[in-house]
Amino acid sequence: MNELEKLGTESINPKTKNLDIMTVKEIISTMNEEDQTVALAVQKALPQIEEAIHIVHKMLSNDGRLLYIGAGTSGRIGLLDAVECPPTFSTSPQMVQAVLAGGYGAVMIAVEGAEDDHELGKHDLMKLDLTSSDVVIGIAASGRTPYVIGALSYAQSVGAKTISLSSNLQSAISRYADVAIEVETGPEILTGSTRLKAATAHKMVVNMISTASMIQIGKVYKNLMVDVHASNYKLKERAKMIVCEATNITYEEAEKVLVETEFNVKQAIVIILTGASANEGADLLEKANGKVRMAIGEKAKK
Repeated sequence: MNELEKLGTESINPKTKNLDIMTVKEIISTMNEEDQTVALAVQKALPQIEEAIHIVHKMLSNDGRLLYIGAGTSGRIGLLDAVECPPTFSTSPQMVQAVLAGGYGAVMIAVEGAEDDHELGKHDLMKLDLTSSDVVIGIAASGRTPYVIGALSYAQSVGAKTISLSSNLQSAISRYADVAIEVETGPEILTGSTRLKAATAHKMVVNMISTASMIQIGKVYKNLMVDVHASNYKLKERAKMIVCEATNITYEEAEKVLVETEFNVKQAIVIILTGASANEGADLLEKANGKVRMAIGEKAKK
């Protein structure tokens, strides 16, 4: 038995041995049934996910960076999460980044052999001047990708925090992680195609990590994305809706205050709820480390 055959993600799914002669209805029904097992698999890893979030929160709160690193689908999952952070939470592009085996060109076209290069993972992080202030999340469905192992090993050598995310138990990458998240998703309906359940699980996990971490550092008020970067018409309209919901004022009133604050949603909410001036609102937010609920505090209007 070769090493791949030992992996749960590479094993044969008994439900789909006749996949090639199934009807479309049978195929999608089976896929739907299998996908329903993913959330339960993620649930089993919640303690490790929580531990990872505490680490990410701590590092980001101290001007560190979150770096996802992976090859193929795993790298693209990290990229999907990283690129959504600036518009959703107004983070700088440097705060959350994705590093892909083969570079950004590998997003569209696979770079053959890149995932097998142990040293490349190390050098890609060296290019980013990785420090002990950063946290690296290595993603690999198999849990054995040399590129990711090289990256995590190097990250440990410079004192950075390391987290692994795989879909097999006792994964090789887990040995290079401060926190090992192993979401056992089992065999795919199409044998070895980990872009299916494994990738779905990994997307769910990175959603949790980034969202919960951003909530912890003050990017959310109630359940509203108050740090949204209102860079286009849709997002400006969303900003107005957020201010209306948070303060119970009219659309027109929200628009007026947002124009005054150059569409700084947090500042607008603080101004409205405390009666502060624009400058006072900014000061209150600064003293509260950007946390709206804390900035409002006892100064909220009765």
